[in-house]
Amino acid sequence: MAGVGVAAAVLLVVVVYATLAARWTSAESHWYLSLPRPRWQPPDLVFGVIWPLNFGALAVVGVAVALECPPRDGLRWLALFAASVVLALGWAHAFYLRHALGRAAVLLGGATVLTWALVVLTLRLVPWAGWVLVPYAGWLTIATSLAVEYRRLV
Repeated sequence: MAGVGVAAAVLLVVVVYATLAARWTSAESHWYLSLPRPRWQPPDLVFGVIWPLNFGALAVVGVAVALECPPRDGLRWLALFAASVVLALGWAHAFYLRHALGRAAVLLGGATVLTWALVVLTLRLVPWAGWVLVPYAGWLTIATSLAVEYRRLV
């Protein structure tokens, strides 16, 4: 039964992550659109497609880990996931609301490192689920490179 509680907590973290990220990233769209773009930034349409897929993957993987693993492993996974989400949301807040590009890049870099650690942990616990997280971790890696470049360009 403990796995169900961890699964519910995972879903809550994903919903909070998606909601706050969407709210904060749309809050300052005029400011964001005025920034010079890194050469390798994908078109805005790609962001609109990738993020819902990322949130869906996080939910599926988190629930799978919670239900398929001993409670201790599920809680360990949840703690690492939550820490990465806190840093990722810190990036969105620093970048879009505070316009603190340097701090935003550092926070997103930290989220990326924790997410790759989450991939490794997930591969050990539920191998197929670890592979499902690889595109999300790759996306955060690209986003981190963009955040660093935004800092350089501005």
